[in-house]
Amino acid sequence: MLCLCSTEDSKDHYVEESEVTTCETRTDESFLLQKPVTRAKLEGKNPAAASGLFFRDGKKRIDYILVYKKSSPQVEKRCTFEKNLRAEGLMLEKEPSLTNNDIMFVKVHAPWDTLCKYAEQMNIRMPFRFHLRCRQIKSWLPRNPMKLDKEALPDLEETDCYTAPFSRARMHHFTINNRETFFSNSTRSRIVHHVLQRTKYEDGKSKMGINRLLGNNTYEAAFPPHEGGYKSRHPIKTHGAQNHRHLLYERWARWGIWYKYQPLDLIRRYFGEKIGLYFAWLGWYTGMLIPAALVGVFVFLYGLFTMDSSQVSKEICEANTTIMCPMCEDTCEPWTLSDSCVYAKVTHLFDNGGTVFFAIFMAIWVHFLNFILYNYSSVVNTIFCIFNQEELRPQFEAKYSRMERVNPISGKPEPFQPFPDKLSRLMVSVSGIFFMISLVLTAVFAVVVFRLIVMEKFASFNWKFVKKNWQFATSGTGVCINFMIIMSLNVVYEKVSYLLTNLEHPRTESEWENSFALKMFLFQFVNLNSSTFYIAFFLGRFAGRPGKYNKLFNRWRLEECHPSGCLIDLCLQMGVIMFFKQIWNNFMELGYPLLQNWWSRRKMRKGGGGGQNMESKTQLPQWDKDWNLQPMNAHGLVDEYLEMVLQFGFTTIFVAAFPLAPLLALLNNIIEIRLDAYKFVTQWRRPMPARATDIGIWHGILEGIGVLAVITNAFVIAITSDYIPRFVYAFKYGPCSLSFFILRCLRGYMNSSLSVFDMSELKNSSQPRYCRYRDYRAPPWSAVPYEFTLQFWHVLAARLAFIIVFEHLVFGIKSFIAYLIPDMPKDLCDRMRREKYLMQEMMYEAELEHLQKERKKNGRRYHHEWP
Repeated sequence: MLCLCSTEDSKDHYVEESEVTTCETRTDESFLLQKPVTRAKLEGKNPAAASGLFFRDGKKRIDYILVYKKSSPQVEKRCTFEKNLRAEGLMLEKEPSLTNNDIMFVKVHAPWDTLCKYAEQMNIRMPFRFHLRCRQIKSWLPRNPMKLDKEALPDLEETDCYTAPFSRARMHHFTINNRETFFSNSTRSRIVHHVLQRTKYEDGKSKMGINRLLGNNTYEAAFPPHEGGYKSRHPIKTHGAQNHRHLLYERWARWGIWYKYQPLDLIRRYFGEKIGLYFAWLGWYTGMLIPAALVGVFVFLYGLFTMDSSQVSKEICEANTTIMCPMCEDTCEPWTLSDSCVYAKVTHLFDNGGTVFFAIFMAIWVHFLNFILYNYSSVVNTIFCIFNQEELRPQFEAKYSRMERVNPISGKPEPFQPFPDKLSRLMVSVSGIFFMISLVLTAVFAVVVFRLIVMEKFASFNWKFVKKNWQFATSGTGVCINFMIIMSLNVVYEKVSYLLTNLEHPRTESEWENSFALKMFLFQFVNLNSSTFYIAFFLGRFAGRPGKYNKLFNRWRLEECHPSGCLIDLCLQMGVIMFFKQIWNNFMELGYPLLQNWWSRRKMRKGGGGGQNMESKTQLPQWDKDWNLQPMNAHGLVDEYLEMVLQFGFTTIFVAAFPLAPLLALLNNIIEIRLDAYKFVTQWRRPMPARATDIGIWHGILEGIGVLAVITNAFVIAITSDYIPRFVYAFKYGPCSLSFFILRCLRGYMNSSLSVFDMSELKNSSQPRYCRYRDYRAPPWSAVPYEFTLQFWHVLAARLAFIIVFEHLVFGIKSFIAYLIPDMPKDLCDRMRREKYLMQEMMYEAELEHLQKERKKNGRRYHHEWP
């Protein structure tokens, strides 16, 4: 049995099912019982209503969709919530699903008076009656050949730059040509979402908000509807776009236009400023990767072309008589240095003369990128005309509603969190963070132990191929195990971060998002890079020497670096993790939603939900289509930003060891932009449009990564790379100490970098008497055997000197760039100040004109002066 409900307007009917007696007793007396209206009759009477974007009358636009199950026991909460929504001025209409008999949709419409009321409360800025177009500011955007033609976006008007907070008392100041279009669809949805967040469903301070109702399964979903389908039978060039979603698909989400710039204004209009700003940032970051990728490719090609002519590689490949000490003490045997010829040549690809230049270039590039990103966000902010005033989170209001203090800005009382309560919650959160980080370090330690175990196994393997390439086998298996651990722990980190952030009770949504984002970044950054830091700075540093090796738990001998250095291990670690992580992320972002949506369509065609057997999806109304799509990530754009920021860190922090990292990041981001666009337009329900003035805490994280990148790259070149030992040899010990970087100056370098050990010192040794190992120690026949030589101290001093010079050089250039590039371009700053001045003048003129018209209308004397 269905009950039709009406509130103030008797013409507006809202279809409700009387689920239980409780719902019937709590409904208003004005609710009328009528027969349900079938969808077939609707399609015949009103095509607009049948489209799924309007109420049954074809006039009231659907601003939000609520979904619940008829079998849900939370009937009383839902009825109370919907009754309170009507009391707030919203109009509701219910519609059963055509694909699932247990699903009911609640269509929500905000009338004009309700929109005006909450637009004033939320301080939403709307276009002023006197406005100018942002033609000059738009000149900052890129131009052809990659810029979209104006004909490609026929429905997109130019951005209004003169806006003011909406006020019902000054409604005559705003450009209201049509009440139906004055508030955009995204603004209407944002207002309705604001009401849904603050409406009670039970008596009590904390019993409010759609989020809590979604959490206790009173409702299954809540989302604004898409504006229609994203595909059309007719070409867009001849018939135009059906709606903004169709236009976004054709001009943004299709793979065929991957080389085109993004229509940022249209993205902002459809998805809100927050999502538009993310894609603006992502597009700019991708563009800035192009010079870094080109330089990285040139460095790699230089290493490729000089691989065979490298003096170090030649000496290793020709060292057929150089006997190296065994890799383990029981089952391993001595091996010849020439066995690692391929390993040495591959190392030269990433550890050559261009490595230092590339590291300096990338260190400067990182800081330049951060400055430009900061300035670009200011420009985009002005282009989008973004102004945002933070609102309190409903959960914060409910928790601390009894404790109030006067806001020093607004002068109004507001909920307040006492400092002792805030400190105690923060301490618990910090403790949780340290616990999770310790869990990561424990996992890294387990991988280190695994590498020590398999190293001995591979070094004494019966298969000659594995025994000859035990370094690759050890590094490869270690990286794969580490990658699986990383992906497994990520799920745990997300849940822990969410719980800890909710425990803190942040004041506003931006504070909640920033706190959650910081925790997720710390967890995943440590998880992703801890093993990389181990390989870069600890692998082979504390191995000891033959006859006196350092052992873990007095059982497993610590790993040593290859005679040609440890950089290839670091490169392999970065390459494997970066490559497979990007593939996994892309699959989870697009492949998984595609599979889920395909399964939903398959069930829909077979009538698996108990509804009609739908042969074509075009027969469904828009709310049914959107319900069968996947919801946006539970944490909004945090996951999107996190993926890119982690990639940025992986690209810059150890870029000296892997010059192809910027190229892989560039190729991934070109795919990522269109993949995200396709996902937002076609595979996800429409997210709730939100406003934002910048990228939030991510800018500070990027700056921190930039500083860390300078330090780590300096240490990678000085400690991990063999550049400094080769430089010292060529300068001090080589055959031509005054001629740098000439190949013949490194002649004899490998012999100089290997020390000698007397195998007869070992018990039960039947092997050759002398073997070589990588270190700078005195030979066994010297007066002080196995002590560090003078060359070791020269190399150590050169390493420390390089770190100091490199860091001071880069940070000096950074300061110089900061001096040259202001936070905001001067002409843009002057333009903004002028617009502020003109806004004040126009408000004065508008008020004067309005009062003069009122006096004229009332027959009073006409005054030219200000009344």
